[in-house]
Amino acid sequence: MALTRDFRQTITARVQSEPAYARALLQQATSLLLQGEPQTAKLLLRDLVNASIGFEQLARDINKPPKSLHRMLSAAGNPTLSHVSAMLAAISAHLGVEIQTKVKLT
Repeated sequence: MALTRDFRQTITARVQSEPAYARALLQQATSLLLQGEPQTAKLLLRDLVNASIGFEQLARDINKPPKSLHRMLSAAGNPTLSHVSAMLAAISAHLGVEIQTKVKLT
């Protein structure tokens, strides 16, 4: 069965029409980072950035070149913790949410 709509267009439309969906993507990406799955987290963040704040605005917000951010959030990218932290702060500010974590030690 052929797809009738590009995946990125679908994500963009949903993020722009459903703020809760955008927050859920951010929450999932953050959870994946904390659970040791940075590859998947980077791809989710890339989709969220494309659908919401955009790489140009994110670059201005954290004072990094857009091309560098694209590389960081690519499958082969290797961003530093400070860059990931800055990106999460800018994205959460753009979405108007606060990132909170709960730690369950077993």
